[in-house]
Amino acid sequence: MLLAYTWGVIKNTIQKIIKSLGPGFITGAADDDPSGIGTYSQTGGLFGYSQLWLAPYSLPFMIAVQEMCGRIGAATGKGLSGVMREHYPRPILWGAVVLLLIANTINIGADLGAMAESINLIVPLPAGVSLAAITVFTLALQILVPYPTYARFLKYLALSLLSYVVAAFVVQQDWPRILWATFVPHIELSSAYLLNITAMLGTTISPYLFFWQADEEVEEEIEKGKLKEIGKGTPKITARFIREMRVDTAVGMTFSQLVMFFIIATVATTISVTEVTSAAQAAEALRPIAGDWAFFLFALGIISTGLLAVPVLAGSAAFAVAEAAHWKVGLEKKFDKARMFYGVIVVSTLVGLLVNALPIDPITLLYYAAAINGLLAPPLLIIILLIANSKKILGHRTNSPLSNLFGIAITAIMSLIALSFLFVLLF
Repeated sequence: MLLAYTWGVIKNTIQKIIKSLGPGFITGAADDDPSGIGTYSQTGGLFGYSQLWLAPYSLPFMIAVQEMCGRIGAATGKGLSGVMREHYPRPILWGAVVLLLIANTINIGADLGAMAESINLIVPLPAGVSLAAITVFTLALQILVPYPTYARFLKYLALSLLSYVVAAFVVQQDWPRILWATFVPHIELSSAYLLNITAMLGTTISPYLFFWQADEEVEEEIEKGKLKEIGKGTPKITARFIREMRVDTAVGMTFSQLVMFFIIATVATTISVTEVTSAAQAAEALRPIAGDWAFFLFALGIISTGLLAVPVLAGSAAFAVAEAAHWKVGLEKKFDKARMFYGVIVVSTLVGLLVNALPIDPITLLYYAAAINGLLAPPLLIIILLIANSKKILGHRTNSPLSNLFGIAITAIMSLIALSFLFVLLF
């Protein structure tokens, strides 16, 4: 009886916590997609512990940027693309949308490939079968599942990332070295090091997450009856709503960076190679060192995060394109009510599937997609800062001095790193 009562209390507590989590948590978890896992694995394999400091040092910037995006969506009832369409020139809008669509499509393709490869490690299947099956499943998830159910499904998938925390403790770690590398930054002025930092920041402070969170805050408002549909009217939001959104965002970003930290530490400890050629290789390399349990956790994490991230990637692209074109938009709508919106999801996912036919290994695609995001982020961050400081757009929900401090700082840092990388690469 006591055991049953204790389990009931634990179960109810977990359900309450999950219910309280929203778009910010899902966004943070989607940040650790197979692209992110691949980039973190590459980081651990190439540089050991030397870039672990990026996890804590980038966290406040992630929170500030995603909070701005969430607040823009919540206050306007529109996504970033919808706000840009109303207030900025068309070339700026469509330039951002097209670059986002290209980067997301590459990311989708590489994520699908990494997921299929990881499935084959656990259940031996022909590569084409697992790739086709995972593609059909992710499309069905977005098109056929009602938004409230879909959002709950994403929350539970996000919890699968805890497997990477568990895997880190299965392996024997050098914690003094890890702690030193975490809090004492190490910098190298080489093209490889700068490319990796660009990719790391591109996969953590990533453009697709900007668009996704803004629109998902609006979807939450629609579900709670504060708005009828995206872009139709201005929602009446309370200080409590904004406060809950900020807490949700902070929890999501902290969760994301903890996972990043433990993946880098685990790979740096266990894999002694100059280059990780696939996320699945990182999983397989754990088997002889840490055992089947760590291997299984790592591989399962790639599959689960892909199921979370591919819909986010395709969805953020669809939100951006559909709002820019002024089409009907929203995951709460059925397919026949927003055909062009869902059409972007289908096309970007299928084109991403075809990316796997290219003679390029998945980790290279993931790695350079992350680097492209790192180059695309600075101009988008400038636009986000301008919107977040506009009383004309946000009224009294504009940035605080602290938000501006972190927002301007990360824009300057990412711009400097991107320019430094381009300079080293070209000259």
